[in-house]
Amino acid sequence: MNFLTDKVNIINTFMWSYVLIVLLIGVGIYFSFRTKFVQFRFFKEMFRLLMPNDQENKDGVSSFQAFCISTASRVGTGNIAGVAMAVAAGGPGSVFWMWLIALIGGASSFVESTLAQIYKTKDKDGNFLGGPAYYIERGLGKRWLGAIFAILTTLCFGLVFNAAQSNTTTLAFTNAFGINPVIMGLLLSVLTALVIFGGVKRIAKVSEVIVPIFATAYILVAIIVIVLNFKTIPSIFALIFENAFGIKQFAAGGLGFTIMQGIKRGLFSNEAGMGSAPNAAATATVSHPVKQGLTQTLGVFTDTIVICSCTAFIVLISDNYAGTTLTGIELTQSALSSQIGVVIGTYFLAICTFLFAFSSIVGNYYYGQTNIEFISNNKGILNIFRSFVVLTVFIGSQASIDLVWNLADLFMAFMAVINLIAILFLGKYAFAALDDYSRQKKAGKDPIFKSSTIPGLKNTEAWNDNNDIADEEIG
Repeated sequence: MNFLTDKVNIINTFMWSYVLIVLLIGVGIYFSFRTKFVQFRFFKEMFRLLMPNDQENKDGVSSFQAFCISTASRVGTGNIAGVAMAVAAGGPGSVFWMWLIALIGGASSFVESTLAQIYKTKDKDGNFLGGPAYYIERGLGKRWLGAIFAILTTLCFGLVFNAAQSNTTTLAFTNAFGINPVIMGLLLSVLTALVIFGGVKRIAKVSEVIVPIFATAYILVAIIVIVLNFKTIPSIFALIFENAFGIKQFAAGGLGFTIMQGIKRGLFSNEAGMGSAPNAAATATVSHPVKQGLTQTLGVFTDTIVICSCTAFIVLISDNYAGTTLTGIELTQSALSSQIGVVIGTYFLAICTFLFAFSSIVGNYYYGQTNIEFISNNKGILNIFRSFVVLTVFIGSQASIDLVWNLADLFMAFMAVINLIAILFLGKYAFAALDDYSRQKKAGKDPIFKSSTIPGLKNTEAWNDNNDIADEEIG
């Protein structure tokens, strides 16, 4: 096991130190300028688009439900355990790099989610589906590369990421209540099976209930901690920025490690540019692809700027991150307990982690299902995959935390490289769609999209002028 962990670490160090940093930041900056910083210009519009629209197809997955599916996957144990791990390993400066990757990554998220809508299709049950595998095949004409991405996504989200979620939840409950890890693993596995065998609409309904409740509860607790320690907030900000560019870290050779930790945990949490959220974005029934592009961009901000920051401030305010053997969820529990007591700090956080993890498992599973369906429509294969997801949830609850998270980082890196290269080639269509959306908004219209408005755009069955799909979406 140590041999495997060492080899995974070597590959991770190369990918994250040299390849991903350049790609993530470079592509994010490029898309930010090409879209005239869409992630900031349309911030108000993002909230408006979350509101129910009676004109959109009531039988499909709503824009809000698609937002919740993707947020369910984004907002997981990475927001609680992952951020604490980054602070413990990379210091306070890692928080700044988390923020940066979210701010510039918002543009990447917009492009990939808009492309997912442009190239979406319908399954035999009438549900929309899509994502990177689909726009790689339809936009780039490379089904083989789409299949590779689909396999990586299925393994990464359906199996490895879900193992990480159940691992953290089990650790939190064992620490808080002394529950046997086997019992906790079985409970998570049974609940997972009940939801994922129910199809995408059940996943959407579970997500739209769980996500707002647990996210709000966690944010409120964090606000209480921040208010109680309001005088220390300026010094916390100073600590974050000093460590992000600190001379001490640079001289000690630790600055690169700080940056790597922040970017890794930031991407694991918000998934901007990784190609996961587009799988959820494609499910939404909307009148224009840009609507989901903007909605999913809001998910990046919600995840990292709001929820990850909550965890970061809880850990930094407690000042127990340095010189401790605790890491991950145990560090966050310890930090919160030191501020508001064991009952809320340990027990509440364990329950909150359970909800975070369960919603992520459900969202992650859906990403795997979408990509399984890209490879094959065989129901038997899908049911085998579902069974493996349930099994992995149980195995993850018993596994070594270091190996699980390192494998998650490795698969995430490979996915991000393929997706970022694909959206670089296809980004022009997302830019054109944004221009079309902006023109219609300025004319006082509720934007409606037809593929014929973008020269050279092909293989977009959901938006063709000569079929009924686009018309169905606007009622």
